[in-house]
Amino acid sequence: MSKHSAEPEPISSYLLGNTDEEHERLIRQADRLAPVTEAFFREAGIGGGQRVLDVGSGVGDVAMLLARLVGSTGAVVGVERDAKSNARATARAMEAGLSNITFVEGDIADCAIYGAFDAVVGRFVLQFLLHPARVLRRLSQNLRRSGIAAFLECSFAPFIALSAHLPLWSTAVRLMHEVGVRHGVRVEMGQELFRTFTDAGLPAPHMRLYMELGQDPNFTRWLADVLRTIQPHLTKLRISADPVGDLETLQDRLQAEVASSKTVVPWLSMVGAYARR
Repeated sequence: MSKHSAEPEPISSYLLGNTDEEHERLIRQADRLAPVTEAFFREAGIGGGQRVLDVGSGVGDVAMLLARLVGSTGAVVGVERDAKSNARATARAMEAGLSNITFVEGDIADCAIYGAFDAVVGRFVLQFLLHPARVLRRLSQNLRRSGIAAFLECSFAPFIALSAHLPLWSTAVRLMHEVGVRHGVRVEMGQELFRTFTDAGLPAPHMRLYMELGQDPNFTRWLADVLRTIQPHLTKLRISADPVGDLETLQDRLQAEVASSKTVVPWLSMVGAYARR
């Protein structure tokens, strides 16, 4: 798919960026992921009255979900390095009437985090870090005794495997995968969670694989949206988008392929891992 082979570049910037359009895409994505995310956090033991640290908060969706889980007697602290995302998250929490969330601007790799927490969580965060185990070890030091570490991360292997039956969909998935790999994203971070937890000094985690299957237009829109978001990286990494054609019409063509196949396609699969300190 690429014209030139190259080693993955170090992760120096967030692959998906922080534009207004990307914020809206994240909100749509979070709405779809909310039921699985909530079920995972509940299974991990997160509930009423707890103080939870949410790392890589983005525009606040995970933090707001947690705020409802812990209730008025609990509290959530969200950490996000992008100021624009933090401002959007703060405004959204206020609009939702959630007064038990505080958002802090900072890089989770080195920012000061104060106080003890009952849980530290993240969704699609560790995959963008150079040293995820090192960061998780640092974060877990803020956990109270028996505190919970709970993370959801991607795994492309089942996503690619279950996409193989449709040519255009499969090609688009592989294009997204290639951009991630070449940018330095840990595209199998989900499968790396076991080692990451144990290298961080945490117990061996309980793990789950989550994958939604579907074919409705809002479902297939996600893949086209992501490819449009990462379009600037195609030129930078010398990767051709020719195999999928015009990215502006890709959504309609993906939906037509899936609908006519009378089958379903997968969303990006997630692996959840949790353990108590």
